[in-house]
Formats: sequence, C-alpha cells, structure tokens
Amino acid sequence: MIRALASLILAIALVLPQSADAYGFYAHGRISRLAMLNVKPQTRAAVMAMLRQQALIETPECRVDSVEEAGAWADCARGLGARFQYTASWHYQNVDVCKPFDLASACKDGNCVSAQVDRNVKLLQDRATPRREKIMALLFLMHFVEDLHMPLHAGDRADRGGNDVRSSYGDYVSERLNLHSIWDGALAERAITTPPEIIRPYSPRERAALSGGTTLDWSREAWAVSRDVAYAGALGDPCGAKPDGRVTLTSEAIAAAVPAAQLQAQRAGLRLARLLDESFDPANAFDSAAQRRERRRPRD
Repeated sequence: MIRALASLILAIALVLPQSADAYGFYAHGRISRLAMLNVKPQTRAAVMAMLRQQALIETPECRVDSVEEAGAWADCARGLGARFQYTASWHYQNVDVCKPFDLASACKDGNCVSAQVDRNVKLLQDRATPRREKIMALLFLMHFVEDLHMPLHAGDRADRGGNDVRSSYGDYVSERLNLHSIWDGALAERAITTPPEIIRPYSPRERAALSGGTTLDWSREAWAVSRDVAYAGALGDPCGAKPDGRVTLTSEAIAAAVPAAQLQAQRAGLRLARLLDESFDPANAFDSAAQRRERRRPRD
C-alpha cells in the first residue's frame, strides 16, 4: 500500500505543469525556507515585514503569505501577462557546455539570471529604491538565486537547457517530461528529501564552506554540473550527437545525480541567506538619489 501510494505521488508530481525555465514550486519553497533558517534575525524580520506589504506590488493572483510562496513568486508573476513578460529571459542563461565557459555572450544587456541577482541586491541596498520596487527586488532575488543553482538554467547545448531533450524518469514515461523538467521537479524533490536533512540551520563553518563566491563563480559551477552530471547522465557524452528520440534517466543515473542536485540546493539556500544578510545590512546601504544630486551640483 505504501509503495503504491509513493508511486502515485511521484506520478502526480511528474505530470503537474512545470515552468519551462524554473525550479518547481516545491524546490523553490524548500530552498527559500533553508535560506530563512540561516539569515540573521534582523534580516528575517525585514523580509517578513516586506512580505506583509505585498499589496503594494499589486499581484493578488500571486500571493506571498509565506517564504515558500515568496520563492516561487517570480514564476507566478511571469504568467500574469504583459506586465511581467519582459522577465522571461531573467530565469536562465544559455552558456554552451561544449565550449569554454563564456558568461558574457549569454548575458547580453544583463538579460540573464546571474546579472539579475546582482541587480536586485543593489536595488535592495539603495535607499532611493521605492518600497514597491524593493519588495519586487526581494522576490526576484530569492527566485533567481535559486534558479541560478539549477544546473540546466546555467548550461545549454542549443536545446533550451534540456527542454528539447525528451526524457523518461526511470520507468516513468510521459510526453510532458524532458530533461529540464525532470531536474526542475522530480529530481530536485528527490535530492531535497534524501537524507541527511538539508533544510535546517547550518553552523558558521558549514555556511562559510558553502556560501562563498560571486555570481560568476556560481554560474561556472552550475554550468559544470550541467555538463558533467545532467547532460552526461542522460546522454553519456554531453557533447555528442543530439538524441533522435526519448532518452531514459536510469535508476543508476538518477541516484548518481542526487548528490550534485542536493549540493546545489544547499548552496542556493546558504548563498541566498548570505545575499539577504548583505542586502539588509545598513552598512551596505547607499543612496543613488543623493549621489546623482551631488554629481549635478555646480563646482566652484
């Protein structure tokens, strides 16, 4: 009975609609929770105060009554029509896994996930940013740090980050499954729920080991995982010929991918916690409006 129920839950999870370019709701929610368990108390208070002001951003269809909902808000908002359509390219960066790492060509004009992480940190630190924009910056930051760490948001082989690679998840086959959706959904969920528990407070030593680096470092790291684990596990040769039909992620390939997917989830949560602490630290605040006024002052 228990095994049958588990199989039913897996089947439902696999066929639920998933965004083509973002972690599933479960992964976003759990990673957001991990981050909030590891921020400073004053950061947590500031984040929750912003979420209580969600009416300012006027997205009643996309509630953020919890940190779990906050982590997934950017996906929900993107589905609201013209207002947020321009954000679609912010959820990923198509860096070719079969060429030397080149983030610049994938991030033209800042329209990629790593550039938007940096941008939203600055918006939160800028005293001149209106409150409404700061709330959206918080929600985008949470989501985009998490998206950046999903390997198939960071690596590509001219297949939309695996969206064009029809795949099966072990014995489970569905026309709605592809390599990207598997890493977004079922594989991410398996990684997060596989012991040891990763949604927990971490020691200072653990945080120091996992939360360092820049968005450039994180981009290169996730790109390498996409090549060496995601594509290699599904295709054998990550840069070989494109498959003609459906590929199968075997039980062995899935088990081999879980540690890498779990580590990426940990990194995402702890790095998000670090960026939130930095974003709400008064020592990092600046006033762009005051700086602009100073630049316009006549000089003697």
